[in-house]
Amino acid sequence: MPRLTVLLAVLWAPSLIAQNIHPTPPPEVTAVQLREEIHLDGKLDEAVWHTAPIATGFRQNQPHEGQPATQRTEVRFAFDDAAIYVGARMFDDSGSRGVRTRLVRRDADLASDYFEVIFDTYHDHIGRLFFTVNPSGVKQDANGLGGGGDESWDPVWEVQTNIDSLGWTAELRIPFSQLRYPSTGDEQTWGLQIWRQENRLNELSQWAWWGLQETGGPPRFGHLHGLVIHHAPGRAEVLPYLVGRNSNIPGNRNDPFFDPHAVDGRVGGDATLRVTSNLTLNATVNPDFGQVEVDPAVVNLSAFETFFDEKRPFFVEGAGYFGLGGINCFFCSNVSNLTTLATRRIGRPPQVSPYRSGLAVPVDYADMPENSTILGAAKLTGRTRTGWSIGTLDAVTRREAAPVQFDDSTRGTLTVEPATNYFATRVAKDLAGGATQLRAMVTSVYRDLGDPYLANRLSHHSEVLGIATDSWWSKRTYRLMAQFAGSHITGDTAALRRVRFGSAHYFQRPDRSDPVDAQTPRTGMGGVGGYARLSKEAGHWLWEVSTTFRTPAYNNNDIAFFSRADYWWMSANLFPIWSKPTKWYRQLFFIAGGQQQYNFDGDLTDRQVQAYAQIETLGYWNLSTFWIHRPQVFDDRLTRGGPVVKRVANDFWYLNVNSDSRKRIVARFNGSYSCNDDGDCGNSTSLSLQLKPRSNVSVSLGPSYNRSLTSVQFVGSYADPTATNFFGTRYVFAHLTQNTISMDTRVNVTFTPTMTLELFAQPLI
Repeated sequence: MPRLTVLLAVLWAPSLIAQNIHPTPPPEVTAVQLREEIHLDGKLDEAVWHTAPIATGFRQNQPHEGQPATQRTEVRFAFDDAAIYVGARMFDDSGSRGVRTRLVRRDADLASDYFEVIFDTYHDHIGRLFFTVNPSGVKQDANGLGGGGDESWDPVWEVQTNIDSLGWTAELRIPFSQLRYPSTGDEQTWGLQIWRQENRLNELSQWAWWGLQETGGPPRFGHLHGLVIHHAPGRAEVLPYLVGRNSNIPGNRNDPFFDPHAVDGRVGGDATLRVTSNLTLNATVNPDFGQVEVDPAVVNLSAFETFFDEKRPFFVEGAGYFGLGGINCFFCSNVSNLTTLATRRIGRPPQVSPYRSGLAVPVDYADMPENSTILGAAKLTGRTRTGWSIGTLDAVTRREAAPVQFDDSTRGTLTVEPATNYFATRVAKDLAGGATQLRAMVTSVYRDLGDPYLANRLSHHSEVLGIATDSWWSKRTYRLMAQFAGSHITGDTAALRRVRFGSAHYFQRPDRSDPVDAQTPRTGMGGVGGYARLSKEAGHWLWEVSTTFRTPAYNNNDIAFFSRADYWWMSANLFPIWSKPTKWYRQLFFIAGGQQQYNFDGDLTDRQVQAYAQIETLGYWNLSTFWIHRPQVFDDRLTRGGPVVKRVANDFWYLNVNSDSRKRIVARFNGSYSCNDDGDCGNSTSLSLQLKPRSNVSVSLGPSYNRSLTSVQFVGSYADPTATNFFGTRYVFAHLTQNTISMDTRVNVTFTPTMTLELFAQPLI
């Protein structure tokens, strides 16, 4: 399946001229100072929960857009010197019998009733802090400060719930030490949004309402008044971790480093210190890639590396402070964003093979480290009083050496990764009430290349500078995104040759417009990249036009995930939305458009037209499908450094079906089929079944099958003076049929809201 992005959520959008953020007056509520102690039990029997101002008047987001919520919700707010308190009463016409709840692990899919409160603590119309609870007391939370969305954020807060004859209640205590907000002793106004899900009716209602065809988010939030925080509480946390691993894998019994039942472990920890109410310092020692969840197994036969998501808590928390802006599209494929930081590079697997050429005695066996050890890392994130958000990160990894056994049975060690320093900093400024944001970011990688062998293979240092703007206007209907970045790397001529001849560049292509350039020795290389998108993001008819480019010498692969340079890509889509339910459907989406791409020699390397449709049925099933047609184009990557060749036309079809997620048995089906004019066809099928036999037990089974067939799998290139059309080189390809079968299995048993047993297995054939 092609790399694909489909964004069907209506986002939020800018102008340097002040505008009316709220098309209608926002709802307001006032928090009151506590005069008594609250006993957190979920019963709401303290006097303040009967006298404080009420946030009510919810309207439906679904199923009947804009109509008053059928179930009344009342929410009140109070505070003392240490925390903010939330008391919520969710009435239900059917009393306790109407309440639907499940006991699941923290931050898991609730699939039940829930209550959610969202704070925009800086009132910048950008950041958000989410706090969610269901009737069983299961918590969800996420940190969206800086514009990101960090679901791994686990602040320390308390909640108690209660189910009674009127419905259910929730009582929350959120310490100020877990939040970020302006450093002032004056009265504060926070942005506020409240959501309620009534699972029995599949009714989602909101306090500060906006339509499905409108641009929502923090700019449309209501207001929470009355907060006065005289003394910002301190916050210091230490989170140690211990990971144990056992590997039982086949291998070479003659390898002295092979252990069929290897057992090892890692110890490390994360620490957090609150510098002020709006600045936080985080540090980590020896974080592990398996600290949270292992990466999935993959089979990769391409020239490009596999990208895995970041899962280490230190790097995930506050990630929104380190983004330049990303890429947005209603529908696009085979395009990457202008990423300036991918933290998976920090602590990456060693890049230099211990099986070196030129040794007096060759290496026979080696024990290669899985990853580079992070000696330490620290970052400072937050927002200043003047509206600047900042994020600064610095990390140091140690020199890694692999134990080896030489051909004469002697042993030693060889360096496979140098000591390296990684640095990144980003600043952003909000203008026009959050309608426009300006960003600037700098990254740097410095390697201590004392070993000449390493100096011939790795760059010495690299830097990237990026700037960006994101603006909305006309009541947040239209949006303009623009980004620009420049990169520069320095190193030995041999190291730079490896970079320039790698799969991201292929400067050695013999048919390039300047073939002499590839043979010129260089100790430095610099390039630029950019991205721009103009779109209409609200209303019945949405549209977008966008473009992105990378010059041939642009490279930020030392600190970001970078697959290729040398392209200019452009795209356009038309996107109508039907959000009002009819007798045939509840919601309907359709997208039609196309894209194309050229390299800087003028070769057309990509062109496609596409159509996408999605429907939500009256029974709350969700079906989506799309079709992509690509005509014949040139491929400047297939020969892996050789001349461009023609790639035949192909078509791709995809279907996805999801059943009603409220049921005890939830089914999901994905299927795809592709075929080109040479008759190379492939298909994939996956079926996921989620069984919920009890309110605290969930079993997920996900069998999948993938069959891909190609007659142009690259094998190698060989000198052949008779191959004049290919500049004296013969390129060999093979017919490859690849069948992959896997079974993702998860079993979750939740004993309490804070104790869960989870089992995961992924057999791969």
